[in-house]
Amino acid sequence: MGHIFTLILNREVTDEEVSALREAGCRNAVFGTDSLPTNADVTVAKLDFDDPESPSLAEAIQSAMDAVKTIEGLSIPGLTVPAVAKPDTVIDAEVVESELVTADQ
Repeated sequence: MGHIFTLILNREVTDEEVSALREAGCRNAVFGTDSLPTNADVTVAKLDFDDPESPSLAEAIQSAMDAVKTIEGLSIPGLTVPAVAKPDTVIDAEVVESELVTADQ
């Protein structure tokens, strides 16, 4: 599993724009349509990403945003990133007994 996020674009995209976006770096994106979060009457493109290649989530998002910028007239009014559960961690430690030191000592 890679870095998961969704970009909401300002409008629908054509087949040619989908091809151009894939060539520009959105190879792993799943393209769909949705309504604009601020106006349900406006249909927009939604790109769902699961990027296993980028070293970090920030770099994955930046790469996708850079690809969108290559298409004239496209912008990104929405970005969502699902919460990621913090893994349980176990710290290997040893309990050390110590002597209590007070101010009168």
